[in-house]
Amino acid sequence: MAGHLRRAAGQVHAGTGVRSRPRAVLPALCATQITSWGIVYYAFPVLLPRLTADTGWSANATTGAFSLALLVSALVGIPVGRILDRRGPRAVMTAGSGMGVLAVLTIAAAPNLPAFFLGWILAGIAMAATFYPPAFAAVTRWWGPDRVRALTIVTLAGGLASTVFAPLAATLAEHLGWRQTYAVLALILAAITIPAHALALRAPWPPAPPVPPTTDRTPVAKTRPFLTLAAAFTLSGFAMYAVVISLIPLLTERGADATTAAWALGLGGAGQTLGRTLYASLAGHTSVTARTVTLIALGGATTAALALIPGPLPLLVVLAVLAGVVRGNLTLLQATAVTDRWGTTHYGRLSGLLGAPAHIAAALAPWAGAALAGPLGGYPQLFGLLAVVSGVAACLAGWGRSDVKSAP
Repeated sequence: MAGHLRRAAGQVHAGTGVRSRPRAVLPALCATQITSWGIVYYAFPVLLPRLTADTGWSANATTGAFSLALLVSALVGIPVGRILDRRGPRAVMTAGSGMGVLAVLTIAAAPNLPAFFLGWILAGIAMAATFYPPAFAAVTRWWGPDRVRALTIVTLAGGLASTVFAPLAATLAEHLGWRQTYAVLALILAAITIPAHALALRAPWPPAPPVPPTTDRTPVAKTRPFLTLAAAFTLSGFAMYAVVISLIPLLTERGADATTAAWALGLGGAGQTLGRTLYASLAGHTSVTARTVTLIALGGATTAALALIPGPLPLLVVLAVLAGVVRGNLTLLQATAVTDRWGTTHYGRLSGLLGAPAHIAAALAPWAGAALAGPLGGYPQLFGLLAVVSGVAACLAGWGRSDVKSAP
């Protein structure tokens, strides 16, 4: 796979003739996205049952700590976006990697809930500095008109994060326990992400392109298309992240053991990778509004299918993979939302503003899912509610359509 990524990166590079674009960026970001997402995000739902059983901490409290990390990430992402626009990704992503290692070690060693929460607050800062948004900002500025190809390469790799690390975390936990598993994962995170970000992102940061002329001087962030798109992404993101975190308890409620459920989550990550191979073709044959509505609606359809179909288990795994296919396309949809509508000049800032409410909703989703499942009567009922939320999001995405570019 590494050889394929290097060839792909070279092809994107060669196709544009831009000398400031380093060949090492794409392979490095592919490796760091797999590792960062896999360890800081996807290990948690796998280790959660062992964590609560070992510590006696409630699932609501521990999931609340994880949700707090996502909330911190959403808030920190706005200033991080402004820094990326001005200075580029190297310092931000390298420091974020170091913070991520410290966070995972703090979580592993936490003697009580306050220390556990502290670890996840640090993890939230690390997420803002190392997950998709800063990687997307780097690729969008360096690759310019070829950004969709480059973004696809990065997200193809990132989609494998759960495929690699969910089963790995489950296997390590069977032999080591959850604390030792997190300690081993922290070492892997340090060995891969810190040197990759420090060494591969050293290229000169290109100047921002000029703002295209326009007669509409309304700031983008105050226009109806921006606000309704933000609302659509917020509802869709809430549903999507609640599904990811709640998939394992849904499957175990329907008879799967913890390891099988972890593999299903991992195969959903493989589905994300498959889905991302289709996005460039979809973007070439649909309008931005049509594909936004379609993908959000498909997310709701796969969630509804998981709610309504009780089994057998192989069929549920297939549905998890299909849900992953849709999530993979939604990731690229969100990565290109700003540039498709308002250009690349202020990508970091506008993406931070557009993504902040969605990230806040995603932060609340794990806690809300765990809290709502009981009163609703179980995880199938929760998934039914999440399908409705996605349907509302699709309607908002269609209502806010606009092809007019506004002032940034």
